[in-house]
Amino acid sequence: MYETLLVDIEEGICTITINRPDKLNALNKTVMGELDKAIDGVYNNEAIKSAIITGSGNKAFVAGADISEFQGLTKEQGMALAKRGHDIFLKIERAPKPIVAAVNGFALGGGCELALACHFMIAADSAKFGQPEVNLGLIPGYGGTQRLVQVAGKGRAMELLMSGRMITAQEAQGYGMVNEVVPPRDLLPKVKELLQTIQSKAPIALANIIDCINHFDHTQKGYDREIQKFGECFATEDMQEGATAFLEKRKPSFKGK
Repeated sequence: MYETLLVDIEEGICTITINRPDKLNALNKTVMGELDKAIDGVYNNEAIKSAIITGSGNKAFVAGADISEFQGLTKEQGMALAKRGHDIFLKIERAPKPIVAAVNGFALGGGCELALACHFMIAADSAKFGQPEVNLGLIPGYGGTQRLVQVAGKGRAMELLMSGRMITAQEAQGYGMVNEVVPPRDLLPKVKELLQTIQSKAPIALANIIDCINHFDHTQKGYDREIQKFGECFATEDMQEGATAFLEKRKPSFKGK
């Protein structure tokens, strides 16, 4: 049914595994389209009570977006790309059923944003987190400037987004991003155990909890601002240089243009 996802339903839990291990499960157009359909299934399938999003293999949850798809995009195309990502990740965030990220490895860029869009996350102790978009002359485009502030606070978000540095699962837990850190072998069993407990609660109450938490001091203005600024990055020489340097496996030479 899917090219890039593995989807399994067992005991009411839908496990969605992003399955591009040779690309460290990077998000491309196919992955995003299939993830959108899989989340629709979570919404509409009455047999599904909750969901897990994870990555295949033991190296990566999602190690970012597929940068090869960024080259040559205009400002307007960049904004459209961000809007598409926002729509899918907002669908995850606003799902009336619990969706948990089981972060099994690198969660970088769009991968970190995907984990942040889930209702909460559990991480393997080998997981790493980061928003390295600034190294490409970009900013996060799938909600990262907004969600990271909500979970880690303004100061931490500023530091992480401007430095582009990678942090450990333990640091992410200390920053409020991760609920619990466990050995890799215990990751999925732990998440499933938590979801079995949650699934024993009243579904409408769970949906209302999600809805209320999502509306705490929540407006669309910040997300719209991110879409605008993400698109503007595509009109800069630095973004083109950053993407080219990444693909050529060399250090970029930014000129602030």
